[in-house]
Amino acid sequence: MSNERLAEAGISVDIDGVVATLTLDRPEVRNAQHPRMWAAMADVLESLDASVRIVVVRGAGGTFSAGLDLALLDPAKRAEEGSLVATLSKSDQEIIDTIGEYQRPFALLSDPRFISIAVVEGHAIGAGFQLALCCDLRIVAEDARLCMKEPALGLVPDLVGTKPLVEAVGYARALEICATARFVTGVEAGELGIAQTVVPAADLEAALTASIGALTAHSQGAVQGTKALLQQAPLRTLDEQRLAERTAQVARFRELAVAFGLA
Repeated sequence: MSNERLAEAGISVDIDGVVATLTLDRPEVRNAQHPRMWAAMADVLESLDASVRIVVVRGAGGTFSAGLDLALLDPAKRAEEGSLVATLSKSDQEIIDTIGEYQRPFALLSDPRFISIAVVEGHAIGAGFQLALCCDLRIVAEDARLCMKEPALGLVPDLVGTKPLVEAVGYARALEICATARFVTGVEAGELGIAQTVVPAADLEAALTASIGALTAHSQGAVQGTKALLQQAPLRTLDEQRLAERTAQVARFRELAVAFGLA
């Protein structure tokens, strides 16, 4: 996808070696999201070269994302592309299929090919919070403010954020955060396990650099295989996971055999 088309969708992409940085680039509206942006994000993630090991997701202008572009909920703008008001007249299945398309980039962030990192400063509201949750790891500024806003708008979170939130904080706390639509600070996000690294906003770049260095220090195949094992562990019995571990190890042994000159 050309830089011009990416700009029209409100994102920019920079690939530096094994690191791809995807930036929400609509700072004039605090990086509010819309379907055109989601489609472009999905296209970018699906087209990444196999050499990319880290995908960084962040926002321009000092904030991550204010969430859904509220113009999409304006009845006066129902003729505009992506209007959610226009979606209300569709059949149930059409609505389900449409949201399924919107969910694509959020789901792709869990791809075992790479490790995704959200760098969160300012606000991560609604779709912004869900986008951060869908990344494997989160580096969050102490003064950031995160919020699952959807229930306050008469909606449910539908951009793949509910599962990672429950996995991070447990059912009861996830329910409390969502049902009240309250703000979670960066500091609390760290305490709850939503954020893996919490630093002053001025230290975000240093923290990101350190994380990338640590996450790319070891074999790409070993890290990818380990991520896949960890992702599937909750869905398997112990015996199933044991089998998955030893099966995955075969590929590692084969790679080591080549490295040692034994194959």
